[in-house]
Amino acid sequence: NDPLVLIVPHAGYPYSGRTAAKAYKLLEGRQYDTVIVISPSHTVFFQGSSVFDGDGYETPLGVVEIDKELSNKIASLHPSVYLSNMGHARGAARGEHALEVHLPFLQVMLGKFNLVAIVMGDQEESSINALAETLSASLPETNSLIVASTDLSHFHSEEKARKLDGKIQKAIEQYDPELLIDTLESGQGEACGGGIVAATLKAAKRLSGERVQFIEYTTSGATTGDFSEVVGYLSAAVIASKDKPKPKPEIGMPQAKKDELILTDEDKQQIFKIAQEAIRARLDNKKYNPTYIEKFEVQRGLFVTLKLDGMLRGCIGLIKAYQPLYEAVADMAQAAAFEDPRFNQLTEDEFERLEYEVSILSPLKLISDFKEIVVGRDGLLIKMDMHSGLLLPQVATENNWDKRTFLEQTCLKAGLPKNSYKDMNAQIFRFEADVF
Repeated sequence: NDPLVLIVPHAGYPYSGRTAAKAYKLLEGRQYDTVIVISPSHTVFFQGSSVFDGDGYETPLGVVEIDKELSNKIASLHPSVYLSNMGHARGAARGEHALEVHLPFLQVMLGKFNLVAIVMGDQEESSINALAETLSASLPETNSLIVASTDLSHFHSEEKARKLDGKIQKAIEQYDPELLIDTLESGQGEACGGGIVAATLKAAKRLSGERVQFIEYTTSGATTGDFSEVVGYLSAAVIASKDKPKPKPEIGMPQAKKDELILTDEDKQQIFKIAQEAIRARLDNKKYNPTYIEKFEVQRGLFVTLKLDGMLRGCIGLIKAYQPLYEAVADMAQAAAFEDPRFNQLTEDEFERLEYEVSILSPLKLISDFKEIVVGRDGLLIKMDMHSGLLLPQVATENNWDKRTFLEQTCLKAGLPKNSYKDMNAQIFRFEADVF
């Protein structure tokens, strides 16, 4: 079966090149339209993930053109995954080696392909989840490969490195992104691109990723002969399922009609049923494929909010979706239950007591005057520098906020001073939501 994800090291070729090459060997005789290469940032710190906004990356083997359509798609779904040259150093003396080192391998093995280049600035769990969500929402029905760039522990003895790296290897081999995150956060393992690997494993589970194939582990000591301070390297692949989802046929209606979405009470109950069944399947460690519903083929941004005894228990969503509504509801319900970084994963005891709230979003509208905002009707999104924050319409209503307080709280949600909405560089968007 075809690889869906390659996990490969990014040190100099004399040190980790052999380990990487063994992974790239899996691409022999295969072809992909686009490769998404994701690396950590080694030269500059920033929040979220930067999707390269230029035209191409050049190596001694030629220029690899950027897939601008897919780059734009990925960068439009979540505020913390955005178009930028941050971390890519366009026009500077040095770019991000952890990304660039993979391109010659790909050029040799694939020949012609387009590129989506992503550099991850921070690897907080919220950024991991955002990247996983955008990849899983953007890549269905595309012929794409994801390359996750990471080295493992740095500058320990060979013995200690193998102990630390063994924990990372175990999480990857078990195809368990949550175990990987726990291992990294507890210090039981180290990986400079660990967040990227976790995000790609999460995304692969929602795509067609069936199993992990471990390929090789080694350290720099194998090259240098110095085992007192080594760097660990690992390569692995996520292999796609044989029954990879195929594009659904067009349903033969005009686009305007296809985009309409008027939900009856019966429709809303069906959406709740999808959310509940998706969470139940995850608790049972089963894959969930919601039944195809023609009316829910329309694509919408949405949030799924879970409450327990009237208190928030999880809330995850996408501002804009690139998958049918029925699939997006299932994915966001599972994410709210198991991937909201503010809460532990949902337990069996909690499942039967859950209350569900779904918010289906209208397109974002950039505001030029605060008078356009209507509390109770509008949700808000603020973007400024590398910060962004979103609050749903019902949040203002539930807290009895006035317009100014709503703006201030949206700024605070973005990690900005509360008066940042007045800054000329701030972009403020409003949107409406069908909440039920």
